[in-house]
Amino acid sequence: MRAELISVGTELLLGQITDTNAAFLARVLAEHGVDLYFKQTVGDNPARIQQAVRLALERADLVVMTGGLGPTEDDLTVAAVADLLGLPLVERPEAREHIRTFFETRRRPAPASVYKQALLPQGARLIPNRRGTAPGVAITHGQATIVILPGVPAEMEAMVEDFLLPWLRERTGGQVIRSRILRVTGLGESAVEERIKDLLAMTTPTVAPYAKLGEVHLRLTAKGTPEAVAAALDEGERLVRARLGDLVYGVDEETLEGVVGELLRRRGLTLAVGESCTGGLITDRLTDIPGSSAYLRLGVVAYSNDAKTALLGVPPELLARHGGVSPQVAAAMAAGARRAGGADLGLGVTGIAGPSGGTAEKPVGLVYLALTDGVEERVEEVRFGAAPGRRAIKVLTSQAALNLLRLHLLRASRVPG
Repeated sequence: MRAELISVGTELLLGQITDTNAAFLARVLAEHGVDLYFKQTVGDNPARIQQAVRLALERADLVVMTGGLGPTEDDLTVAAVADLLGLPLVERPEAREHIRTFFETRRRPAPASVYKQALLPQGARLIPNRRGTAPGVAITHGQATIVILPGVPAEMEAMVEDFLLPWLRERTGGQVIRSRILRVTGLGESAVEERIKDLLAMTTPTVAPYAKLGEVHLRLTAKGTPEAVAAALDEGERLVRARLGDLVYGVDEETLEGVVGELLRRRGLTLAVGESCTGGLITDRLTDIPGSSAYLRLGVVAYSNDAKTALLGVPPELLARHGGVSPQVAAAMAAGARRAGGADLGLGVTGIAGPSGGTAEKPVGLVYLALTDGVEERVEEVRFGAAPGRRAIKVLTSQAALNLLRLHLLRASRVPG
């Protein structure tokens, strides 16, 4: 089955509200194995609504529309579709009674205009609205079905539950479309794509890369029975991991900070963080995870050089010799944080987030990351450049720092004993 979504509402085109209905419906259709190839957004204009429906009927078996079912003058969807299909509007007594009862039970007068919602295309199936007044509509047109639902998310979702889900189950034979997201960090989109280039040609599952800030998402998608889909996704994940290894840090909703926290918890290790250019963002991300107090001992924002000395014990002469943004100072911050927090591991970060403060020798976007366990230390230089902007540089730095910690924990877990 092929479906198409049409979202009706000028407010959507103006960007005044986000179309969450389309995302919800897309997930519902995928879960029932329905192919969704197109989605349209159209304003409250009868001619353009009809144009959108006409186009959808040329390429879809199921057209699901949302919006434009209310009582106001710009709620035109039902009338526009009825006119396109040559169906007269007739009042449905059960719809009128529902509207009357809706207002009566709330002890509110029903405006005359609200009864406009009881006018439905002749021969259409009425979809009851248990959360509002406007009924939904289902129309059979040749081999296609048009379903018109309210734009109010709560009302739309209730009708999906009451009508659309049972309707789909009767017609899709247990087929599903499911996706799995593999989250990659430490390598850019083009470099990731180069490593998995041949996998992008697979059809079961399909593999598609998406660039995100500080990471790349690989979406694996398969269609079939739930068992076949699960097997296909497992095999696709195996093939991707074989190419990318530890670059893959998580699956679906897993976050980098969550993965790091779980690794720390499993190994019974504690962490202290000394931050400068990130302004506490690393600690903020770590503490977003419930139970992080089990492994996070300390988070210090030492923004000025004086604070680096006072709070983290960075020697003034080291700052004078190398500057606050240097590998030596990053290492001293990591050691100082570890010492001050009495932690097993210390993480230190310093850099230039911009837009000012950079020099030819130390440009905006230059960052140093350091990690120590008291015996060994690792220091990395990263250059993000000025183009991402201050906020993005902070996010990218926090991502790189957490990934440095993750990779250390993975290596340590593989050392015998």
